[in-house]
Amino acid sequence: MMPALKHPELRGEMLFDEPLARYTTWRVGGPARRLYRPADRHDLQVFLEQLDPQEPLIWLGLGSNLLVRDGGFRGTVITTQGRLNRIEILEGGRLYAEAGVTCAKAARTAARAGLCGVEFLAGIPGTLGGALAMNAGAFGGETWQHVQQVETLDRRGRLHVRLPEAFDIGYRHVMGPAGEWFLSAEFSLQAGDVAAAQDDIRRLLERRAQTQPTQQPSCGSVFRNPPGDHAARLIEATGLKGMLRGGAQVSEKHANFIINTGTASAADIEWLIDEVQRRVEAVNGVRLIPEVHRVGERP
Repeated sequence: MMPALKHPELRGEMLFDEPLARYTTWRVGGPARRLYRPADRHDLQVFLEQLDPQEPLIWLGLGSNLLVRDGGFRGTVITTQGRLNRIEILEGGRLYAEAGVTCAKAARTAARAGLCGVEFLAGIPGTLGGALAMNAGAFGGETWQHVQQVETLDRRGRLHVRLPEAFDIGYRHVMGPAGEWFLSAEFSLQAGDVAAAQDDIRRLLERRAQTQPTQQPSCGSVFRNPPGDHAARLIEATGLKGMLRGGAQVSEKHANFIINTGTASAADIEWLIDEVQRRVEAVNGVRLIPEVHRVGERP
């Protein structure tokens, strides 16, 4: 076990051998060697400044779109759950939000201010940091469609302001300067009707509840939709809806979701991901690309 960091300015909370199942929407995952909860952005900068540059490091928001293997993560995890959650409306129809703000809160805040364009964020079960990192989308909208600029932090705790032109952005894909993580974003939105925007969010959430297994632990969509098709259709057409592995199951409600029925291990889920990918390619000739990021060690 690594010793606690001793720095007079650090005000956050450090946990050792912390089970990551508590921090992921799948509710699986082994322990992190160290997990740090920063007090605020300055505290996070100080933490990164004194962190060993060779230390394996990941950032964790709500833990959706992430599979932590049962052996855990032999490095440091920075969690923004309940942290980095400043959000405000700026002049000129702009929304500012830090990386720890949930996508749902960003959508609701914009709607209450009569700003339109990010209602779709209400359907993304994660934080803005994660949404920016993968250009998350739902119901036809994508995160980077409205981004005006972002703030990032590098491994030394240095702050950078970046424009969208600094990133290669595509469908569920964002590639930017190496070794930087998203700290905040500024969105440029259109003025609209408050009631209409709130009604759009309500309809989107109703549609999500009707079509997705929102009451069971999952990561959201497991695979990207291939060009001109839908991953869920291909999985269902291959006869894989409801397939079980231990406590993990391909959802009966939406075939592009893998749910934890209550006793799943990360190994169960990973086996299903690989098996679905293999069978769909064998039957349909289409290799599905996972949206899910896998981290950590096998037991």
